[in-house]
Amino acid sequence: MPAPEDQLPVILPEDVVMDGITSPIKADPEWAKTTVNGQPALRETDTFDTFMESSWYYARYTCASYKEGMLDPAAANYWLPVDQYVGGIEHAIMHLMYFRFFHKLLRDAGLVNSNEPAKRLLCQGMVLADAFYYLGANGERNWVSPVDVEVERDEKGRIVKATDTQGREVIYAGMSKMSKSKNNGIDPQLMVERYGADTVRLFMMFASPADMTLEWQESGVEGANRFLKRVWKLVFEHTQKGATVALDVESLNDEQKSLRRDLHKTIAKVADDIGRRQTFNTAIAAIMERMNKLARAPQESEQDRALMQEALLAIVRLLYPFTPHACYVLWQTLGGEGTIDEASWPVADEAAMVEDSLLVVVQVNGKVRGKITVPADATQEQVQARAAQEHLVAKYLDGVTIRKVIYVPGKLLNLVVG
Repeated sequence: MPAPEDQLPVILPEDVVMDGITSPIKADPEWAKTTVNGQPALRETDTFDTFMESSWYYARYTCASYKEGMLDPAAANYWLPVDQYVGGIEHAIMHLMYFRFFHKLLRDAGLVNSNEPAKRLLCQGMVLADAFYYLGANGERNWVSPVDVEVERDEKGRIVKATDTQGREVIYAGMSKMSKSKNNGIDPQLMVERYGADTVRLFMMFASPADMTLEWQESGVEGANRFLKRVWKLVFEHTQKGATVALDVESLNDEQKSLRRDLHKTIAKVADDIGRRQTFNTAIAAIMERMNKLARAPQESEQDRALMQEALLAIVRLLYPFTPHACYVLWQTLGGEGTIDEASWPVADEAAMVEDSLLVVVQVNGKVRGKITVPADATQEQVQARAAQEHLVAKYLDGVTIRKVIYVPGKLLNLVVG
């Protein structure tokens, strides 16, 4: 029978021991005792499955202090639906299904207006790691943690020999899902202590798309660490030269304009990769590519350094979601306005991204014979005239007649001759 209304809500005991085996309300028989209509009774201890509670907690978070009912519709409808659901693929037939069902129940009950509980879904991939074992006396496999194994690799990076810390030669079983059974889990704390939290975060986001399998390679962690050190070094070298003047966009030369154009294209790409596409690895790759060019950029003039200041502030802000600790310090070192926590996201300058010139591939009878740089607003006739001046192209036009011209604006010019 249902609990009488005058006994609601039923308050769960707080002085319990969570041993992970026995339900705490079953372990305390006194708590279950009650009285109904003057008669002794026992409260039911086989309560809802945990999925029942975990299917609507997100909605209760919007109005945790509300005491007049299950949800405050005004607050719930203000915050919901959830912007982003992140969960493993195994949730697709369990929690994801349950929480969608429960949300529709809340909708039908008039507590929420939205049809779905979340706007977007991201199922993260599994993490794989190397697995090693040696055979015991009875032929059983004894699995050895990868952190306790020294490996030798061939010129292609393949493992050819592996030895554990006790000098035993162990067998390499390939990469498999991290698990206790194969003892191939990697303790994140160990990696954090060795390389720092930012390095570990950067590697995990860069090594593969978030929804794909991640192969844990310590060499990859080392690579991420080297990249962060390069960013740190460039910021340090830049700030050691003192304050910079204001950037004068109108006075930039062609090389500086090109560098700034690439910078703002990177800002636009990273914003799209993180916000819309959720391909964090390509966002990081774009930042790394831009850093490589910044490291080679000239720093002789005041505008060179002003442009570097703009670029480094943008790079540090773009990296902040992945490497917050280092970027917090670098932002202060660069003299960024306020703290990086409160800094606005970089906005790509559309004017800076406009191409002044274009690279056009020139073909003669379908074969590439040269490449030319032309103004972005050049006409087909101007491009054709410029192509005829290119010595690698001109020799194929000598003594022949141009029968047809195929022009893809700003990309390709194909001259058909005979």
